[in-house]
Amino acid sequence: MDISAGIQASLAGRYASALFDLASENGTVTAVESDLDKLEVALAESPELAAVTTNPKVTRADAQKALWGVSAILGLSELAQNFLGVLAQNRRLSQLPQVIRAFRSIAAAQRGEVTAEVTSAHALTDAQLDALKAKLTAREGRTVKLSTKVDPDLLGGLVVTIGSKRIDASIRTRLNSLSQAMKA
Repeated sequence: MDISAGIQASLAGRYASALFDLASENGTVTAVESDLDKLEVALAESPELAAVTTNPKVTRADAQKALWGVSAILGLSELAQNFLGVLAQNRRLSQLPQVIRAFRSIAAAQRGEVTAEVTSAHALTDAQLDALKAKLTAREGRTVKLSTKVDPDLLGGLVVTIGSKRIDASIRTRLNSLSQAMKA
């Protein structure tokens, strides 16, 4: 498997890579990815859980107990529970959101997928998303998954980010460019 050097170089990337290797050996990559999605939602919805992962005053043992309890409630796999225990023991729980993102990137690369982050001024219809996905898949030469956001400040148009590439077709950018051209 080819993992980008950027992911491997980061602390979160090394943990994510190790988790991916273990999940691959067990044939549970999809299950672990689902577990991490559940955990990410729990972190976003519970400020208390997020505090457990970032507060340096919480002991390793207490953090581990708390996360094992949350893991049981969420129905996480044994591998995911053990991984959270390792992060807690190594005081790396604050890196959990980055580990989740890195794991997703590794898993997507293994499947031959790439994620495109699409930001638009208004929510896109299913037909628009399907058309955009088809065009991006043809352009990239591999399967593209879309992650959408709405930002009214764009005024109109789209901003598409795939990896380090950015396609900015927003009205805000066009107006800024026109303003700069008129100043010159």
